[in-house]
Amino acid sequence: MELRQLNYFVAVANEKSFTLAAKRLHVVQSAVSAAIASLERDLRVTLFERNAQRVVLTEAGSALLPEALAVLDAAQGARDAVDELGRGVRGSVRVGMLAGLGLVDLPGLAGDFRRRYPEVEMRLRVESGGSAGIAAALLSGEVDVGLLGVADTLNRELEGRELVRVSQVLAVPAEHPMARRRVVSVADLADEEFVDFPIGHAARAVTDRVFAAARIERRIAVEVDALDAAAGFVRHGVGIAIVPPFVVRGDDAVRMVKIKDESMEWSLHLATPRRRKPTAAVRALTGLVDAHLSRPEEALSSRR
Repeated sequence: MELRQLNYFVAVANEKSFTLAAKRLHVVQSAVSAAIASLERDLRVTLFERNAQRVVLTEAGSALLPEALAVLDAAQGARDAVDELGRGVRGSVRVGMLAGLGLVDLPGLAGDFRRRYPEVEMRLRVESGGSAGIAAALLSGEVDVGLLGVADTLNRELEGRELVRVSQVLAVPAEHPMARRRVVSVADLADEEFVDFPIGHAARAVTDRVFAAARIERRIAVEVDALDAAAGFVRHGVGIAIVPPFVVRGDDAVRMVKIKDESMEWSLHLATPRRRKPTAAVRALTGLVDAHLSRPEEALSSRR
């Protein structure tokens, strides 16, 4: 078993394609296929189910993936120890993030990181599956660091820290009957149509939990994957939404209303996989995050 084989195996597992894995690794596809075939012969198992439509891990492949990641991380750790003595931090770091988050100045963070660590390749990717998608990508090794929302507690297989707690309010169009009210109850919202986020987002999980406890089934008119997108649909009267105040503050076409006796908070976490030792590049990135963190009341201005 060679590091090269494990690296190719992880790439195929992440990309779910031999062709895409080869492009990512900058090698020909036949080299990837040969390496995987050799690894399967060595282990005497089949690691992937292959057909014309998909490539998925077998049970044996799923068992090997975390161990392969651990071996590759250990090898990277050895390189880091040597590099830090001479050439500085090197390697790569992949970051999973939420679309339109606004709570972290990601362009500023990326620019700061590249200036400080020019030998590290940094890749940022938005997860369409929301916070649940980021957690899954962390556990599969597709990303090294995640900025994700948490409704209750962080997944036990992840290690991280809370960066900021985010409160939420009801956002309604300025002409909506509730726009003149200061407080509403959950029961008052039973007949409304909502703009919300897909399942997998922390904000959606919090709202679903509160309405389920009140035994109210919501009608969702549209699902969006970014906070600022939700504000736009509210502004044009498509529905009402439960969002952080900074999303709609300063928007004359939208009003904020408090929801009575309900905590709609969620929290933003910085997370890494618990089973993987952070590389020097990952530690360097996580050390910079706080400097680029916007508190909720500052987030709107930081995005303009």
